[in-house]
Amino acid sequence: MGRLPAAQRREQLLDTAAKLFAVHGYAGATTSQIAKAAGVTEPIIYRHFESKRDLFIALIHRTSEVTIRLWEHELAAAIEPAERLKRLINTNPMVANRGRGVYRVIVQAMTEVEDPKILEALNEHVRTLHAFLMREVQRAQDSGNVSKRFSPELTGWALIHLGLGYGVLSAMGVQHHGEDSQGRHIVDLLGELMLGQGYKRE
Repeated sequence: MGRLPAAQRREQLLDTAAKLFAVHGYAGATTSQIAKAAGVTEPIIYRHFESKRDLFIALIHRTSEVTIRLWEHELAAAIEPAERLKRLINTNPMVANRGRGVYRVIVQAMTEVEDPKILEALNEHVRTLHAFLMREVQRAQDSGNVSKRFSPELTGWALIHLGLGYGVLSAMGVQHHGEDSQGRHIVDLLGELMLGQGYKRE
């Protein structure tokens, strides 16, 4: 493979590593395998990352960036705070087409929490998403579209808890989770709790 600019090479290595981690796990994938799959020599990896762990942590950080971009894309055409919140409720990065693949990295990271640096990167990822959600909830509350009974902090956590739980069950292939015999969905429950009975899922 020809010589790539440093930034492009770094992204290529991250893309390749993400695929191998998804198949072999963090412990199972080696830098030698990553280099071979990327079409480079192993020392090239160490020009961009100090270790396999640093590469993995970079993937966690990139997942945060991808998630925020996904949400910003979904919110781009929404001006009203209630509509913005509705779109967020309906956009779970763990199951969305644009986010599902990259979120395998976060699922992998959950199995590596004994490593303090990976744990801190995972915590930073969650804090980043929570801060974004909290700002949107605050905006909706200030506009009068959402009850102020619960703080933006707690409501933001509720969205993260629901999103992670739903995403993990989806990854496990659990059939019909989050829905009842009448066809109502867990998203309907959350939407009505936050936005009232006028909420309609897209």
